[in-house]
Amino acid sequence: MRFARVRSGLAESIHDVAVVALDHTGAIAFASGDTDIPFFYRSSIKPFQALAAARAGVTLPVEHLAVTCSSHGGWPVHLAIVEQILTDYGLTTDDLQCPPGWPFPEGARDLLVRGGLSSPQGIHNNCSGKHAGWLAACRVAGWDTVRYLAPDHPIQRSVRDIVADVTGCDPEPVGVDGCGAPTLRGTLEGLGRAFLRLTTDDDLAPMNDAMTRFGALIADNTSPWGRVAITWGHASKIGAEGVYGVATSGGAIAAKSAEGDAAMAVAAIVEAADRLGVMPDAVADRLADVRRPPVLGGGATVGHLELVDA
Repeated sequence: MRFARVRSGLAESIHDVAVVALDHTGAIAFASGDTDIPFFYRSSIKPFQALAAARAGVTLPVEHLAVTCSSHGGWPVHLAIVEQILTDYGLTTDDLQCPPGWPFPEGARDLLVRGGLSSPQGIHNNCSGKHAGWLAACRVAGWDTVRYLAPDHPIQRSVRDIVADVTGCDPEPVGVDGCGAPTLRGTLEGLGRAFLRLTTDDDLAPMNDAMTRFGALIADNTSPWGRVAITWGHASKIGAEGVYGVATSGGAIAAKSAEGDAAMAVAAIVEAADRLGVMPDAVADRLADVRRPPVLGGGATVGHLELVDA
């Protein structure tokens, strides 16, 4: 799909997004752009990374499981759940190896600053839920908790096997994600197959349920992808550099922005979902400003994102 950001009648920029939609059989129902270019999945595969912890023996309340699948917003509820997961498995925030990072939402950051925090900690990193789940797995399985991010660590080998299985793609060679974890590669169709598996695989049913029921725990809630998570009622997950996947009723859709713009990937998926008839009209109406984000000038709307080529 190609979008133009139009200001006062003039297209100021052009944005290309590759999109693939699969039906319940795994057949391609819709595709646009180059869907075969390899890319790193980044955080879009967190539900499958969470499965590695479950297979190691970790059992979590559904809300806690949702946070292990999340790129959370750093709000008090997110931080409390991460800390509880660690506590329940005899761990502390000192065991987290994700780098310190302020929450994405300004409101969440402001809360921490007003509470006296002058610099962020690892728990504030949006990936701390995933890391907490992995550390819990290490405790249960008796694995080293210091090297849990090493590509040859048992938890990371398990993640690699799971992602290869659900995507049907060779995920190597691995890279390094922003949170320090190994990040795996594949194709857009592979990501679509993975999200389809969320709706068909019994082992992944808990992740699908957690993400569907607790969309507010999966993202920062104010972002376009957070809006989709709390509005549509399906498991969805954003990844850095404009990667986005969603499990639909009877299928899956995946998108990758060529320029790495997450908002463009979300707009493309909402566009595709509505065109395919898998998004209820009421949901599409509530997400109209995600599908066609307004362009502002002087605080007023002076244009919109417009679809140029589907």
